[in-house]
Amino acid sequence: MGHDVRGVAGRHLPGVAADDVRRLGAGLDNAAYLVGGEWVVRFAADPGALDVEREARLLRAVGEVLRGIVAVPEPVFAAEGAMGYRVLPGVPLLEMLDREPFAAVGTVVEALRALHAEPVERFAGLVHTDADGPGGWLEEARELAAAVELPEAAWFLEAAPPAPADRLVVSHNDLGAEHVLVDPATGAVTGLIDWSDAAVCDPAYDYGLLLRDLGPDAPPIPAELAERAWFYARCGLIEDLAYGRPAYVAKSRRQAAFLFGAA
Repeated sequence: MGHDVRGVAGRHLPGVAADDVRRLGAGLDNAAYLVGGEWVVRFAADPGALDVEREARLLRAVGEVLRGIVAVPEPVFAAEGAMGYRVLPGVPLLEMLDREPFAAVGTVVEALRALHAEPVERFAGLVHTDADGPGGWLEEARELAAAVELPEAAWFLEAAPPAPADRLVVSHNDLGAEHVLVDPATGAVTGLIDWSDAAVCDPAYDYGLLLRDLGPDAPPIPAELAERAWFYARCGLIEDLAYGRPAYVAKSRRQAAFLFGAA
């Protein structure tokens, strides 16, 4: 679907060079464009399913919680099925996984701890509740595993899932390496992006995604979350391989022996 990027930017970003537009990329939920070299204008793939005004309020609430820890996008408008915010510095950590060390992943953990400590009531009406238990995750992983060659995962697919979380918290809910921005020179975390999937959910899930992507370089996981974080990491790796996007397959292939060799 085509987007009226120049028109929307011209109406809501006065003074910005709206004729300078470059497509940044698209996912299942959004398509994003760089406007005037410093502004992101992001369109919802399905404006009826993704309320940009609600997400703008969510980003402002998250920004308040994480102020002084890490940057998140700060919306300046949300209208016409689009949202605009100044581009954050850095590149996705996904593009840096072949470099070591990961200088400041502790920043991500600090952000998660701050967010998880917030009362869920503060985000009422801004996020949904994702209460899917590990049983459903394992069932899906078993289905997806039929499409990938991963013999080292056989023991995992035959094992029982862990018990569900006894406490749900507000979390990013999709904190893979593609959503962590880092300074390419220092490795310092410069921002956390794409909060479309934020939810009241299992606090172990985002730790699991970091473990899936960073392997032994992932930050320490709180002991009470470790079993489920490892479980989600393994399920997420199988999902990456099944969907087949090259960058995701490459990182998951690198971590397969580590994740499935540690029963």
